[in-house]
Amino acid sequence: MLSVFSSPGQYVQGRNATASLGSEMARLGLAPPVLIVASPSAERLLRDTWKETFEASGTEYAVHPFGGECSRAEIARIAGAATARGSAVIVGAGGGKALDAARAAADDLGLPMVSCPTAASNDAPCSALSVLYAEGGGFEAYQLVRRNPALVLVDSSVVVQAPARLFSAGMGDALATWFEARTCTAGRVRNMRGGASTIAAAALAELCHRTLLADGPDALEAVRQHTVTPAVERLIEANTLLSGLGFESSGLAAAHAVHNGLTAAPQTYPYLHGEKVAFGVLTQLVLEGAPSGEISEVLGFCTAVGLPVTLAGLGLADAGRAAVEQIAVRATAEGETIHNEPFAVDAGMVADAIVTADALGRRRQEAEGRA
Repeated sequence: MLSVFSSPGQYVQGRNATASLGSEMARLGLAPPVLIVASPSAERLLRDTWKETFEASGTEYAVHPFGGECSRAEIARIAGAATARGSAVIVGAGGGKALDAARAAADDLGLPMVSCPTAASNDAPCSALSVLYAEGGGFEAYQLVRRNPALVLVDSSVVVQAPARLFSAGMGDALATWFEARTCTAGRVRNMRGGASTIAAAALAELCHRTLLADGPDALEAVRQHTVTPAVERLIEANTLLSGLGFESSGLAAAHAVHNGLTAAPQTYPYLHGEKVAFGVLTQLVLEGAPSGEISEVLGFCTAVGLPVTLAGLGLADAGRAAVEQIAVRATAEGETIHNEPFAVDAGMVADAIVTADALGRRRQEAEGRA
């Protein structure tokens, strides 16, 4: 099996980075017309800057409102709008679902794509993968696209205007990167691009983890104040670039499969991708029989940055064994990434791991409440 490392063509991050979007695209030869697929918040925050940057670079563009769900129907609507306008580039601006929908539509049309995340809420911006959901919100499938984004541009000044909960959720998604990467690397399983991991991908995944632990709580506090600090810049990079490169070029395992299982429970729909992944990390560690010290470290980090460590924290306070087993069945469906674990996994094992993870999280919360 060949080793494969996958990455965007260029990554740009910093204060007021959106002002350079037009010139960066022109330098890369990304010619107009441009269709911007924008969430409502992205358009509200950036419409004036888009006008300035694209006028300065002589770039024709139009804005298409994102419908809110990365579904097949929404992707088709975006592709239809791009075709009608003769668009040559699709820009995704907003959260992970807006970027995923823009990426999938661009791939369907054979067009280059640019990622402009307005929150550091997940590792979607850099990847060549879109997570598809049913219109109701349940996980449907991963769509692997042919190319990573030609450009990822992250405006730190915009990211810190988003709710702090989104930043925290990004840390939850990034938290899984190293634990899943080491599992996949040790087992030499295929990564998201169909090859083996490289030592570069594994090193980036581990750096992502170290950055989270070192800077996560301080960066979150700065984001709550809507300020950009060096810790915030490092965490934006960890949530976006390091996590994106690490997961795609090393692979996914149980944590993301548990996330997908959790989407089988409608009570979890109001919760963010990274929040469900964080609980998936805890479940994966229990499933793998990780040392208690490592589990304790994850519990401490999650509670420090407001990530859920119990089923109650995901709207499942009253979930009985039957509901947990339904989640476990979905998490172990054929083709799920949980089967990258180095041992055979069945739904019963996952249900037990979920119940145990929940108990450990509740015990941690009770201990902190007594402190």
